[in-house]
Amino acid sequence: MATSPTVLAGASTSSPSAPASATPAAPVAAKFPIVPLLIAVVTGVVISTLAVGAFVYYLARAGRLPMQGGAAQKTEPLVLATTHAMVLEPLLVNLADGGGGSYLRVALTLRVSDVADKKSAKASDEKGKDDKRPEDAMAAVRDTVLTVLGRQTADGLLAADGKEHLKTELKAALAEHNADLKVKDVFFTDFLVQR
Repeated sequence: MATSPTVLAGASTSSPSAPASATPAAPVAAKFPIVPLLIAVVTGVVISTLAVGAFVYYLARAGRLPMQGGAAQKTEPLVLATTHAMVLEPLLVNLADGGGGSYLRVALTLRVSDVADKKSAKASDEKGKDDKRPEDAMAAVRDTVLTVLGRQTADGLLAADGKEHLKTELKAALAEHNADLKVKDVFFTDFLVQR
């Protein structure tokens, strides 16, 4: 009778001469990947440092981070230039159109900056003499405005940017002919072009 070889569970079939009591080899200790882990940690630290630095820089530039010491910026007190309104009576001007039948009716208000140093110097030097100065200034301003308006055409004023162009021309002419008057802005309170 022939006996069949018995295969033992867990025994290696490739080596019949191996003893049955031999245990399989212990698993080899797995090497821990130190270099990739070190690279990942260093990269994370660098990215985190850059992110925190960028956030602090943003807060410092926006003025939301209070700074102490010499790095603080010295802010000078903001001196607002005082202004007053110079209201001109409505003006009626013939325009420079070919037919001569076009005219402009306009009322202006000028925002003029006050010069404190000149006013205090004039007040101390010319007390009593300054009574007629506003009328003289008003006459000079009206003359300059009438001169600029008389050179305009109806088509130029009715263009899309006609009023803005006129404001720019008026500011330039007033600065040139009336140097003591610092015109900050020109407002049209009435504007009518008749052809």
